[in-house]
Amino acid sequence: MQNNIEVVRLNRMEGEGALKAFCDISLFDTLIIKGLRVMNGKNGLFVGMPREQGKDGKWYQTVRPLNNDVKKAIESTVLECYAA
Repeated sequence: MQNNIEVVRLNRMEGEGALKAFCDISLFDTLIIKGLRVMNGKNGLFVGMPREQGKDGKWYQTVRPLNNDVKKAIESTVLECYAA
């Protein structure tokens, strides 16, 4: 899969919490996805997809990659930008 994913905004968070940054990405120069999160989990850094809280108080993803190749491409692009 050719990587046509670009981070268009990355805001780093201060402090010691698990949330390290918010970012927006552009996919294939046709779509922007806002609100991805760089998180520090028990196995290291990962990218959380955008989510919103439902009326029941639970959190639901608003964007979900449909295959693992896209998920990996998004995660590697975002984490590479975060590390720079």
